[in-house]
Amino acid sequence: MTDGDAQTLQELLDREAIRDCLTRYCRGADRCEPDLMKSAYWPDGTDSHAMPGRAPQNGHHFVDRAMPKLRRMDQTQHVLTNIHIRIDGAAAQVESYYHAYHRLNDDQGVKRDAITAGRYLDRMEKRHGEWRIRERVVVVDWFREFADSADWERGIFGGPCVMGARGASDAGYALFGHDTTPLKAGE
Repeated sequence: MTDGDAQTLQELLDREAIRDCLTRYCRGADRCEPDLMKSAYWPDGTDSHAMPGRAPQNGHHFVDRAMPKLRRMDQTQHVLTNIHIRIDGAAAQVESYYHAYHRLNDDQGVKRDAITAGRYLDRMEKRHGEWRIRERVVVVDWFREFADSADWERGIFGGPCVMGARGASDAGYALFGHDTTPLKAGE
């Protein structure tokens, strides 16, 4: 293997480890698993979650504040699409487009849906072979809130379906278990 091949291979490994970090965050949010969500941030990492005029907060503190709100929702789904990664040694700038779906409950028990789309703008660092978020800024490009929600009792197309759930009761845990181990580049 040439030096150029080794460099290309390392960059591919780093890119995959960065994508793994991003999807751990989304899975942690959707399954209401705070430790999984926190594993995407360095302990000294920050998050500015669509809060203009407010100072960035520690990423782990953000998760602690967001988790009660997420748990009050019936479902969420965070989907990543375009992911632009620029790596410079042990630092990376990453722009990830997201769509986030939320089934909300109000104080009267009325269900409604909200959809948000935007971008996660991340400055990431590789420490001890592992990529995590050092700084995150969340940009909202568009959103839509609905006055109601779909009738989940009917099921999809009027028939029963396997519905996602929070935590270990979700069908995904039968596949992956409760592993929160980050992917390290080169392993």
